[in-house]
Amino acid sequence: MKATDKIDAARIDLLLGELRLPGIKLLWLALAETADKEGWPAARFLAALAEQEMVERSRRRFERHLEEARLPPGKTLDAFDFAAVPMISKAQVQALAAGDAWLEKGANLLCFGPPGGGKSHLAAALGLALIEKGWRVLFTRTTDLVQKLQIARRDLVLETAIAKLDKYHLLILDDLAYVTKDQAETSVLFELISARYERRSMLITANQPFGAWGKIFPDQAMTLAAIDRLVHHATILESRVEDGRGGLGPIGQHPVSRHRVTGGDRSPPVPTERGVRISRTTLFDSRFTAPRGSARPDREDAV
Repeated sequence: MKATDKIDAARIDLLLGELRLPGIKLLWLALAETADKEGWPAARFLAALAEQEMVERSRRRFERHLEEARLPPGKTLDAFDFAAVPMISKAQVQALAAGDAWLEKGANLLCFGPPGGGKSHLAAALGLALIEKGWRVLFTRTTDLVQKLQIARRDLVLETAIAKLDKYHLLILDDLAYVTKDQAETSVLFELISARYERRSMLITANQPFGAWGKIFPDQAMTLAAIDRLVHHATILESRVEDGRGGLGPIGQHPVSRHRVTGGDRSPPVPTERGVRISRTTLFDSRFTAPRGSARPDREDAV
């Protein structure tokens, strides 16, 4: 390389650094040499540089979003044992992993099941798949986030703290049932649910069905209001692992309904021995049940 060429190369590196184009800065010299040898027209050379910059930006964005998501390591959809949880449709989960329709609408995903049923694994795996699609996700234990929000309320910045969570298209709250039934704790949780309602999506895992959520919130009114907001636009997954005898282990005394959840009637939800009836109309009619594997993320179906 001639002395003038070296000076030009150093100048280009400096300019690309100032312009914050690390992808081009990394590969422009090699591409320039290839272009010279093969006689590329200027447009092809510029297009190749732009493509490399886009690839590099996508890679860095993914790494940044993955780090901020705080997902537990090693949890992927490929590693999830769908055969052990036959109630969960692999096709439906893969459709949810696309994210497009339900995240754009601020819809929710609720995953119920006993400890060891794979709820957290599935939630984290969906979070990873969505990050790969370009969505922003935050995974947190519910108790940890509630404690942070309590501190924010004490410091009179609760509204600001909740608003900062808006940057995440999906907020994954793991182990909802472990929140203490305390007025301060559950009230900040309710405010979070209300603030994200129909705006930003939530994925909640819980080992207690709706019928037992009275143990989480301090009074029935708050319990029903929280459930109402969560299920208005929601897909419900029920995770029950096989018990080794070809059957399914128990999920609790009041399993959630496997029929469609809809919000056409905005009347308060009514507790039933099957969990919670979402409105005072007959919403669990069998005609709302979708065939297994046919659900799409923009449909409010329950598995």
